[in-house]
Amino acid sequence: MWRVFSQLLSISGELALTLVVSLTTAFILGLAIAFLYRGTHRGLSYEPSFLSTLVLLAPIVSLVMLFIQGSLVISLGLVGSLSIIRFRTPIKDTRDMAFLFWVIATGIGCGVKLWTPTIMATVLLAAVVCFLYALEHGRPRYADFVLVVSGASPFPVEASEEVIRRHTVNFRIRSHEVQGDRWEKVFELRFSKAQETGLDQLLRDVQDLRGVDKVSLLAPQLSLPM
Repeated sequence: MWRVFSQLLSISGELALTLVVSLTTAFILGLAIAFLYRGTHRGLSYEPSFLSTLVLLAPIVSLVMLFIQGSLVISLGLVGSLSIIRFRTPIKDTRDMAFLFWVIATGIGCGVKLWTPTIMATVLLAAVVCFLYALEHGRPRYADFVLVVSGASPFPVEASEEVIRRHTVNFRIRSHEVQGDRWEKVFELRFSKAQETGLDQLLRDVQDLRGVDKVSLLAPQLSLPM
């Protein structure tokens, strides 16, 4: 009887140790991934609550994998219980989806006790993310804006196009509206990264043209890269 009881204690202790190691490793790796996401994020779609999701998702997935432990019955029950959950939160950035898959894979690796390969894979992926961030990979080479110019007749055609051509890489006319002696013209502008610093000067030069009353510069991007 005592031998059976000691074996049960040994099994329980081993399971408890596995649970603690798996959850702790998953939590630390999820926390590191969340810090990396915050440090390398670009754009205006940043949500602080997403960091908590990254941190909590890894140990949760790890716990699920520990519960399954190769049992077909438990895995089928888990699939059935998860099928009633609907995820309606939209992913605004595809990069966020990549981090979600990364955290899920980390949780799965910790849950199946592959702690060393999971840590090594996380370090390698973090190095890749930092390398791409340092190279500014995926950042557009040009910045597109919309320039709206309005005023009273006559419209300074050649002067305005000369000013815009001097400050931009390329431009084209989107629309030209005339109402009585009033007019409004909309240009699509493309700037290089070096030319972005001269936006204020462009607005001043266009504003100084004869017949121009109002100048507006708009950024059409919904999520601006930082």
